[in-house]
Amino acid sequence: MENSGWEKLVDSLIKQGILCSPKVIKAMRAVPRTKFLPVDMQSYTANDTPLPIGSGQTISAPHMVSIMNEALGLAVGHKVLEVGAGSGWHAATIAEIIAPKDAPRSEWGHVFTLEIVQGLAENARRNIMNAGYGDRVTIVFGDGSKGYVEKAPFDRIVVAAAAPRVPKPLVDQLKSGGVMLVPVGSPSLFQKLVKVSKLEDGAIKEENLGGVAFVPLTGEHGHKF
Repeated sequence: MENSGWEKLVDSLIKQGILCSPKVIKAMRAVPRTKFLPVDMQSYTANDTPLPIGSGQTISAPHMVSIMNEALGLAVGHKVLEVGAGSGWHAATIAEIIAPKDAPRSEWGHVFTLEIVQGLAENARRNIMNAGYGDRVTIVFGDGSKGYVEKAPFDRIVVAAAAPRVPKPLVDQLKSGGVMLVPVGSPSLFQKLVKVSKLEDGAIKEENLGGVAFVPLTGEHGHKF
């Protein structure tokens, strides 16, 4: 029943024009949210809304993960940084695109995802292992607003929390030709999703992809409370 509900949701996102590319559609079908949700939330897997995962954080709505994965332009072999691991679900969907099982292992990309809340980082690590993505996703406990210089530069960076401004360390860790998505704005209710492209000459181009609502980014380059 849960798989049927998830398939119906994916079909609906396709009909709405939110899911477009075959590789992103394939990833969304392959990775339902169920294994990444608390037990008491699993019956809501196919609801197209954010859901609570503890510590005041949420797992993103499927339409938002679809929008972001489409906008990132992900490809096999990409090295991706995610800021805000949460439950690990978004990272798993990215791994399905950049390191699919039907591609030679030598061509696989990798997702490095940072989580500032230690309990969530530990839970995300368990979820990733249990769902079979431990060889393609690395969960790191730390301040994602500073990026992950040890593995930089990255082909793609995705920020799953709202920043007061585009964090400079993340721009610095983006490869030439790379793309970053980051919600920018107030810590509550409404932000804009900014697509940051680093051109081959190092110049930065920003594009507003529209309004979004994310939990606030914390840490050194996040919101201060």
